[in-house]
Amino acid sequence: MAEDEVDAVVVGMGPGGEELAGRLATAGLSVVGVDNRLLGGECPYYACIPTKMMVRGAGALAEAGRVPLLAGTASVQPDWTPVADRIRDEATSGWDDQAAVRRFEATGGRFVRGLGRLTAPGEVTVATPEGERVFRPRRAIVLNPGTEPTVPPIDGLRDTPFWTNREAVRARSLPGSMVVLGAGPVGLEFAQVFARFGVDTTVVESAPRVLSVGEPEASESITEVFTAEGITVHTGTSARRVRHREGRFTLELDSGESVSAEQLLIATGRHTDLATLGVGALGLEENANTIAVDERMRAAEGVWAVGDVTGHGAYTHTSVYQARIAADDILGDGAETADYRAMPAVAFTDPEVASLGLTEDRARRQGFPVRTAVTAIPSSARGWIHKAGNEGVIKLVADTDRDILLGATVVAPLGGEILSAFTVAVHTQVHIAQLRRMIFAFPTFHRAIEAALGQLVD
Repeated sequence: MAEDEVDAVVVGMGPGGEELAGRLATAGLSVVGVDNRLLGGECPYYACIPTKMMVRGAGALAEAGRVPLLAGTASVQPDWTPVADRIRDEATSGWDDQAAVRRFEATGGRFVRGLGRLTAPGEVTVATPEGERVFRPRRAIVLNPGTEPTVPPIDGLRDTPFWTNREAVRARSLPGSMVVLGAGPVGLEFAQVFARFGVDTTVVESAPRVLSVGEPEASESITEVFTAEGITVHTGTSARRVRHREGRFTLELDSGESVSAEQLLIATGRHTDLATLGVGALGLEENANTIAVDERMRAAEGVWAVGDVTGHGAYTHTSVYQARIAADDILGDGAETADYRAMPAVAFTDPEVASLGLTEDRARRQGFPVRTAVTAIPSSARGWIHKAGNEGVIKLVADTDRDILLGATVVAPLGGEILSAFTVAVHTQVHIAQLRRMIFAFPTFHRAIEAALGQLVD
């Protein structure tokens, strides 16, 4: 068994792990990055990047379909091949990570392909095709294990050829019909994309509404869009049995209904196997869903954790943000501490659903004196001009005592871009009175912010 002493070992080379390992290596530390999957993690190969290429293609189809209402006539024939080719050739290089490996090694780091686990305090054992290797880092172990799709324990499901996001992204052709189980951001993005490419699509969600952790106004708005586009949405019901026969899936629902389709996409969340990671060797709970970290990402003596596993948002931007803080702490420059109050999140549906901070419900449950404002995007000048594809709302949640915003939700075309103004406002705690004095360009979608802010003033 080969043994090495190094400065730092990063277990899991997703976006945060890669960022952190590269920073440490560039600073002159001897760094080993470990992963048994593709270097770069889920984002560049199965999530953020390829799925947004899907969204872009689907959006072009939808916009072409609006031509008769706005500009004349158009004939559009959906074709999945250009999207599949772009994902393979431009986004993932055929799901090959050698460019990413070379990029990391150029920083001075060393990449080891294998399954890393904690086997003792200050010790990481990596199972590689050539055998086990033991690393004993002098300064830091960093955990960035990422997540795997969660497959719910539904009778009959595991024996069927269902898809997760990984199979969906790799698809070279699309089925005629699909059931999407789960109506979070991932499920909704895939559902709308495939529907716009001609797939007869049904969404099933156990919660009372889609995007259930967000504002109800956002859920209502996007549900109306989906329904108008011919997507069937079932909420408040779960699948209790799945069968696959003669090329079709049939889901029996708690409601007594059943739905059937050629393909089933599971989008019911993700999880990390902390037991396999070996966190018990550090005295941490192996059956937990997350690893608790402090404001500098410290999880235990000599151990830091970043990314999804910390429970602060399963987003690439969260992971990279945490990586910067942890790297500085490891290098002894740890002046910055984590501040999550303005953490943005975007579901790239059309319209986009973007949010940050506290929802009205969470703010009230936390005891804040709350006032809210809601304005409809179609009633704004740009929304009226836009006419087709102008659905959406802006909702603000304010702390009336401190005169600041606690949270914001934007459902709008390019809602994620509009959200940036609120990100600055919430992060810096700008007074609402000051925001009201700003000049908002006319006619833009973001000018609807002014109307919403006006509702917060007596």
